[in-house]
Amino acid sequence: MTLHPSTGLLMLLTLALLVVTTGIPIWLSLIATASIFSLIGCFLGLFDPGVLSAASSRTLGLLEHDLLQALPLYVFVGCLMQRLQIADALYVTLERMTRRTGAGDAIASFGIGALVATNNGSVASSTAMLARLIGPRLGPFHAANATSLICTASTVGVVVPPSMVLILLGDTMLRAHREASNLPGYGLTGQRIINTHDVFQSALLPATAITLLWLLVAWWQGRNQKVRPSSEPVARLQWFVSAIFTVTVVVLLMGVFAGRFFAVEASATLAVMLIAAALASRALSWADWEETLHETMNLSGSLFALLVGATTFSLVFRLWGTGQWIADAILSSSLSGTLTVALVLLLVALCACVLDAFEMIFVIIPIVAPAMIVRMGDAQQTAVLLLLVLQLSFLVPPMGYAVMVARARSGLAKVSNAILIRSLFPYLVAQAAITLAVFTTPWTVHLLDNEATRRVDQSVLSNEEVDRQMRAMSEP
Repeated sequence: MTLHPSTGLLMLLTLALLVVTTGIPIWLSLIATASIFSLIGCFLGLFDPGVLSAASSRTLGLLEHDLLQALPLYVFVGCLMQRLQIADALYVTLERMTRRTGAGDAIASFGIGALVATNNGSVASSTAMLARLIGPRLGPFHAANATSLICTASTVGVVVPPSMVLILLGDTMLRAHREASNLPGYGLTGQRIINTHDVFQSALLPATAITLLWLLVAWWQGRNQKVRPSSEPVARLQWFVSAIFTVTVVVLLMGVFAGRFFAVEASATLAVMLIAAALASRALSWADWEETLHETMNLSGSLFALLVGATTFSLVFRLWGTGQWIADAILSSSLSGTLTVALVLLLVALCACVLDAFEMIFVIIPIVAPAMIVRMGDAQQTAVLLLLVLQLSFLVPPMGYAVMVARARSGLAKVSNAILIRSLFPYLVAQAAITLAVFTTPWTVHLLDNEATRRVDQSVLSNEEVDRQMRAMSEP
């Protein structure tokens, strides 16, 4: 018995229904969906049950990657920063420094999002942290403007390097680029297989532009709002902690972009400094250390469970032939490459309405990215577009992930979707403008390329040149 490969799309539909209606963890929904459809496939004789044993080897192969092994380190840094109240010190300090602009709360919110939320984990956890920190301080703001501010500030950490989302996306795009190089229609150009550092470089300028535009929107919306009273003092220790932490993060970030060390090494350096500061100041009791480690293990465990679930789901999805069917549909589309990629990005945005950033990176992007790279002809541009579309989808009411978490955790007054959309509209327009700029002008993601990553030849090589290079590579 044979079924059309598109039947595997029912897996995505089943997954979405489980996520929206049951409330069970996403990793369990992934495994449950994969188990159900693997049983159906085996019962119908569509594939050999022995192939399913490859799920364990695929998972172990992924866990051998140093970036995934360092995930608990990134989670630990985020948890420790919250326990040490660094975010609170940064917020109070930034608000006091920028109060004369009339939008100190907004600027402080975005500063926290850029400096702290990058290591906090998923969009949901970043939004929850900022809702706890910022929500009670935004009483003078209109509820819609305050909710919009929390949503956008929490997603700044998605695009600002070296966030966990960017690190995992870079690793996924590396594998997708390798897979794309084996697909029909892939041009043999001078661009080598990209890595995480290339994604960092490509995303920096668009991320900076979005942050600046959002700061302008936040200032415009909050300039006439009455700021909170000035009775809250800024202690000298808060000034000191804020200054040291900001300088450290900036120096480490510059070191990553300069190629002096890897993002994992930068995060490890920050973790060691935070531990030393906590021990020297005795800011954490033994019970606090235990809670920090338990929180780190819980979140790390959920991420690895998600990775196992996504690996199992993608294996069954490919066994149904749906992954190859989607790739063939993208590659053989009679539409232009630009329009085809635009439609794929729209589908990615729809999926991101029910899935968090990590689920999208583990499940959806590996399916569509290889074919997108072939149609776009630029892996770095594809990576940045996927990142921007993910960020945009988190902010669209009522299903946007950041919107749902901010409404549930901020304690602010409830507002209708229409009012919230009006408040978010300027942010969404700014985000869409940057996305469109990256989509239409690929050079915007290559301005920071070094000689090793810069394309040396945008055209497809001739048969003679391909033969010459193959002979050169075959020599001892």
